[in-house]
Amino acid sequence: MTGTGARPAMRIALGGFGNVAGQLVEAVRTRPEFEIAAISARDLDAARRRAAQRGLNVPVVPADRLCDHARVIVECATYDAFRTIVEPAVAAGAHVVCVSVGALGVNLDLVDLAAESGGTIHVASGALPGLDILRAARESGLRSVRLVSHIRPESLAHEAWVIDRGIDLGPAGHEPVAVFSGSAREAARSFPRHFNVAVALALAGIGLDETEIEVLADGQLAGARHRVHVVSDAVELEMTSQNRPSRENSRTSRIVAPSILAALGELASPLRIGS
Repeated sequence: MTGTGARPAMRIALGGFGNVAGQLVEAVRTRPEFEIAAISARDLDAARRRAAQRGLNVPVVPADRLCDHARVIVECATYDAFRTIVEPAVAAGAHVVCVSVGALGVNLDLVDLAAESGGTIHVASGALPGLDILRAARESGLRSVRLVSHIRPESLAHEAWVIDRGIDLGPAGHEPVAVFSGSAREAARSFPRHFNVAVALALAGIGLDETEIEVLADGQLAGARHRVHVVSDAVELEMTSQNRPSRENSRTSRIVAPSILAALGELASPLRIGS
């Protein structure tokens, strides 16, 4: 995995070595502009075995050692592991591409840390449509941002919000069942391990408290459907994405790994597209 031409391969370290990281490893094999330099995981011994199975001969290290091997870190772990991976990386001035964006909503102090250290927190969210145009609309004055998400009931069944309120998801196989309505901050708090899109939308737009979120359980869809409605002084938008579930893990959208590759590709490319 070495680069060609004037630009050396971008060295990337993976914080987390589950389904998404495995997809990235396979994709990078065909992308000479990238090189996997190191990986970390909660269980280092298990990660070493998985790396060997994939023919990946790189250091497997604790999260706080990833920056010894690369200046671009991809956080592709879990809500609970988010801070363990991101904090030492941004403190060291690294560029961190994040997947578990829902955790950022309760760790916004890391943005201040990045500002102090010269690091960068980069939100990769391919599951949502139109974040580029939303950022442009923000410059013209946003009036409202609303997200309506239809989620497969099995993805919501184990959430404390659903269990504590005794929400019956049975009818979701025939018609959408209302599960949540509130702000993006409340959505991130209520679905901490699931609702990354709410935080990504809020940070790109009008903020955690002003972004309106509605969640419905919907068993009639193959994967999550997200509809974004934006009103600004310059433009009014309505955008919908219909995501397909990952083949390896039906609770993860198939677009997640490609969205990370797209973010990395922008970093490595001499041409930048989008706002």
